[in-house]
Amino acid sequence: TGKRQIELAEETLALFYESKDVITYIRYPASYSSETETLERGEGESEENYKARKQASIVFKRYNEHQELFNKIHSMRYRFMAQIGKEQAQPFDDLRKVINEIFLSARMLSRLWASDYFRTEEQREKHYKSLEKHEAIFWEGLEEEDPIIPRLNKLITDIESTCKGVISGKGTLYGFLNWRLIKKG
Repeated sequence: TGKRQIELAEETLALFYESKDVITYIRYPASYSSETETLERGEGESEENYKARKQASIVFKRYNEHQELFNKIHSMRYRFMAQIGKEQAQPFDDLRKVINEIFLSARMLSRLWASDYFRTEEQREKHYKSLEKHEAIFWEGLEEEDPIIPRLNKLITDIESTCKGVISGKGTLYGFLNWRLIKKG
């Protein structure tokens, strides 16, 4: 059991490190026309709506390039809960929430970027505040202003703590017996 837990912890940790790099790539502010060339304009869709939808779709295209990684992490969550513990599996949920928040912001921005008519100054201000909020989530920015980077760092720290504890044998019967032998010796 200890060996299986260690292997699971090592694989989990490696996949979480990779997911952080992929999320950085997904949120990278620069894009290429090749990333949206297959997206077709909808019937009756205005040019502004089409451009906004194309720009927002970059997140989904980049995610889909790495969807297998996220599927693997999500399915691994159940083995992790069974072998290591439900409470220790929180970083899996946190990762899923971060990705869903990026997707939600992409969907919101596809509408917000296309909006340019406001009846009142209050509507305009509300629009730009919402735009700022979702762009901060959508595009990677400076760490002190970016709402996603600190959350990614925290979930990586949390999963590292759990996995490294399993890998080093802390909190397991094997680790306890080793500790007792060292203490006696």
